[in-house]
Amino acid sequence: MDGVEGPCPRCSGPTRVQKSIRRHVVTLAHGGFVAQETVRVCASGCAYPSGRRVTLHSSSLAERVAPGATYGYDLEVHVGLARFVHHLQREEIRRELKVTYGIELSSGQTSLLAGRFLRHLEALHRSRAAVLRAALAQDGGYPLHIDATGENGRGTLFVAYAGWRGWVLGSWKIVTERADQIVPRLREVRASFGVPCAIVRDLGRAVILAAKELVAEIEQDVPVLSCHLHFLKDVGEDLMESSYDQLRRLFRRFAVRAGLHSFVRDLGRRLDGQSPALRDEVASWAEDATEHILPAGSAGLTTVRSLALWILDYPCDGHHLGFPFDRPYLDLYERCRTVRRATDAFRRRPIADRTVRRSLQRLARILDAVVSDATFAQVVNTLAERASLFDQLRDVLRLTPRSEPKVLSEAARCSSEQAVAELRDIEKTLGLFTRSLRKRRPERGPAQSAREAIDLVLDHLDRHGGSLFGHIIHLPEEAGGGIRLVDRTNNQEEGLFHGIKHRERRRSGRKVLSHDFEHLPGPVALACNLTRPDYVQLVCGSLAELPCRFAELDLSRRTNLLETLHADMPWPLDQAQTIETCVAKLDRRFVRTTHLRRRIEAAARSRAPHQAVAVS
Repeated sequence: MDGVEGPCPRCSGPTRVQKSIRRHVVTLAHGGFVAQETVRVCASGCAYPSGRRVTLHSSSLAERVAPGATYGYDLEVHVGLARFVHHLQREEIRRELKVTYGIELSSGQTSLLAGRFLRHLEALHRSRAAVLRAALAQDGGYPLHIDATGENGRGTLFVAYAGWRGWVLGSWKIVTERADQIVPRLREVRASFGVPCAIVRDLGRAVILAAKELVAEIEQDVPVLSCHLHFLKDVGEDLMESSYDQLRRLFRRFAVRAGLHSFVRDLGRRLDGQSPALRDEVASWAEDATEHILPAGSAGLTTVRSLALWILDYPCDGHHLGFPFDRPYLDLYERCRTVRRATDAFRRRPIADRTVRRSLQRLARILDAVVSDATFAQVVNTLAERASLFDQLRDVLRLTPRSEPKVLSEAARCSSEQAVAELRDIEKTLGLFTRSLRKRRPERGPAQSAREAIDLVLDHLDRHGGSLFGHIIHLPEEAGGGIRLVDRTNNQEEGLFHGIKHRERRRSGRKVLSHDFEHLPGPVALACNLTRPDYVQLVCGSLAELPCRFAELDLSRRTNLLETLHADMPWPLDQAQTIETCVAKLDRRFVRTTHLRRRIEAAARSRAPHQAVAVS
């Protein structure tokens, strides 16, 4: 490939050949090959303001490979999509490249290409901000959903999300959820995409302060809305967490679950090899039995074992929504009581089989503490009372498992008259519920627990009630007028986080993602936009055109840099952007060294020549 034979871009004078360069290049389209490039310079010696001499490189080569790079843009895009959109493992990516394209990449080079893809994608996203902003303006603006996620306090990922379009507007790694780290990101979103028509946030103190500060700077009437799901979760945790922890500790104190697991294992060993046929026999007994009489022999043991297994299957009573929406230990308590009463019913009739009788007695002894210990009943009564109050609030907000998907899908899709009427009805019902709580609150007497529970709910409503409603947005005339609803929750963003974590677990094989999130690049959530056809159309036309857009981006950046930067400054896209969390990996390695520990301990044991001075 030859250099461009043309005039100097600065003086329009002739150019001459400076040198010929041979480069080994690997692209997806052509595989590995050697490119010979002729570099030309201005015959008059023109230079850029930075001092770098004017040179002309091959445009056809620059469209395929970044300056100074070996691997082409198409290979970079292929690896990036496989890693961050399809979440393939590195070995899967390497194997597919070798089998399909005959290209061999090392594991390290695969990671480097994936990182380069994200940096290019972030730069392309920013360069197309004006086009994206115009599309959002045609919608009448955008509701800005803000939230953060992490794993065990590490690798905090903060994301700004356009609710109506379903676009990630910004994705950053931050050290921790603090207002001074969140506000600059919100300002960046506002500068790039305009003022949001609403802000939806959780109930974290830092996010509340950050949203309030941004609105104060905007000086416009932008509603700041609390996510209904976060509000409900916050109320539920404050209401039930103490009692729920007490119930959990009681089950651990009496080793109920451990005893049940041991009981099931022991019977399983005794019935080894007989289970498939016995299950059918027990199923027939359960279907046809009219009296509380256990079968004899192995079928009876399998029946008793099935009672214990039924208790241990208590998580299925929930909806997989987590505490406080599900209360698994409360479900465990109810199942334990149910089976304990069932054992009494079975023991009222003589059980001829001694082994079956003893097994049933052992199961009853494991469950005795649940029904006989007064502490269990006391804690459960308090928890059930508070759970009932929480469920009433949940019904008022209509975030029950049955109605929630319907309400959210309508709000996210558009604001029909029915959806608007439903939202207004929810607001009215919540007002009536609040007034009923004030009337129901016992002023004095022994009902202290009920009084504290109602006070807690009323306190949350007083503090956050003003931000629970305001989801009806009046669209400007240039956007067609009318009204549109903002989603009442951050469920779309939570779903985004859930998807990222689910696919990262699939990729890494690890359940706990602390290490993965600490090293996950900040712009990772932007890759989710590549699954949105409207976003792809506006930013690059199609995914097949991404390599060309990256090449154009590099050419533009290189031209600007040559005009402004010094010749010895590095190429920005070659520098990986990292974020240190509270204790970064390199810091952890250092502070765990034996020498540092000895030095600190020696200093602590040393005797100072003078008394320590208290510092006020």
